[in-house]
Amino acid sequence: MHTSEKLSILITGCSPGGMGAALAIVFHNAGHQVFATARNPSKLKPLAEQGIETLPLDVTSASSIASAVSSVTSSVTDERGLNILINNAASSYSMPIADVSLDAARELFDVNVWSHIAVTQAFLPLLLRSTSSSINKTASTDGHPNQAMIVNHTSVGSVTALPFQGIYNSSKAALAMLSETMRLELSPFGVRVIDLKTAGVRTNIISNNNVNTKAEQLREGSIYEPAREVVEKAMSQEGLSDRGITPEQWANEVSALLLRKNPPAVIWRGESAQIARIASMLPSGLFEGMIKRMTKLDAAEEIIKRSRT
Repeated sequence: MHTSEKLSILITGCSPGGMGAALAIVFHNAGHQVFATARNPSKLKPLAEQGIETLPLDVTSASSIASAVSSVTSSVTDERGLNILINNAASSYSMPIADVSLDAARELFDVNVWSHIAVTQAFLPLLLRSTSSSINKTASTDGHPNQAMIVNHTSVGSVTALPFQGIYNSSKAALAMLSETMRLELSPFGVRVIDLKTAGVRTNIISNNNVNTKAEQLREGSIYEPAREVVEKAMSQEGLSDRGITPEQWANEVSALLLRKNPPAVIWRGESAQIARIASMLPSGLFEGMIKRMTKLDAAEEIIKRSRT
């Protein structure tokens, strides 16, 4: 990417308090044309007040996606197309695998996996237009057109198993593998694909999870019944919502990397991101004790073991 030119950037999941909104502001302040989207357009008012273009976009709705594509197509110049698509929208879900609601799990995968394929397919023609743009060809310093970019926001959870987060983490692992595959498949067309693996950032994703917003509990007769109180407290991720770097710091770091001439294929950012990166390269057993303590599984394990003797 050449930061001297004005880029067109679409970001999904830009509700207040999240990383999408923070990224939208950073890119807008840098002079780029930003399309900030969210399922509920009323939540985008703070961004619209800053001069950012906002669009309603429910990433699980084919008609909503088509409407957003139409709006963006009419807003960008015929020659330029869309330079960057950031698939950021996501939901979270906490529950032991033994107690998971399959309907809830499917719904999470609809948001965290399948919707990103649908959005990418829909905006791909606009992305391809930007790779063949005569504007980009003349702006490029090496004689080649700029590459368009797809950024899939995964998580360090895509490479780290955490108790009670199996459905969420597996959805991010699926998106990470899709990103790796898309990187190969779209390279002949001049489209970069970036896997954005985020660790600790102080957003509202924890407060918005199923336990904290719907008061969901372990199912009746759960095998975790002896340690219900400990497990349900761990599922709520109490005490983790105020950990991590600020969304603004994260957005500044991520945007700087994305706008490099040759951005890394995988970006690791957020509190403890580099620890997770190193851990992903080592035998999983080395960190199990630390993970159990961090998620309170060690306490639940002791209670369950006592109850079974």
